[in-house]
Amino acid sequence: MRRAVLTLLVALPFLAACGGDGPNDADSELAASLIEQRAAGIELANTTIGRDRLSPRIAQLAEQIRVDGTADIDALAALLKEWGEKAPRTGFGTGDGHTPHEDGHGDLEKLAAASDARFERAWLERMIAHHQEALTLAAEIEERGESEELAGEVDETVATLEAELERMRGWLGET
Repeated sequence: MRRAVLTLLVALPFLAACGGDGPNDADSELAASLIEQRAAGIELANTTIGRDRLSPRIAQLAEQIRVDGTADIDALAALLKEWGEKAPRTGFGTGDGHTPHEDGHGDLEKLAAASDARFERAWLERMIAHHQEALTLAAEIEERGESEELAGEVDETVATLEAELERMRGWLGET
């Protein structure tokens, strides 16, 4: 009996370490939400396309958001596939499941129709709010999720979003 208890005490920390590194239901749900969120960021970035008087820094940031967002969607979709889940269909990256609802689509149309003088400030305000929403979602993933792979993806995304937020807030102060 004593040997069994000792074996259990020795094995318990190892068994505990085995838990918590795989995905749970929250991981799947939140990864899908993050795919939709990143797709919405790409849509917002796309409102800069074809603007005649767009500053080079806004054009460069919008392009980087498209590139990073597509890479994030691909990575998150691969995780979901690995977990036996379907990724939301976004039109960007490799999402292949359902189509997300389009919150704020009318707002994007209004933004795209804004005059050049108003567009950049409105775009920055909207993208800052969008990045803040992404950071809130990332915090929720950190709190509720268990997948170390998802946490790693989110950590990289958070670092990028925080750097972009700092730049955009600075630019907003200049406009």
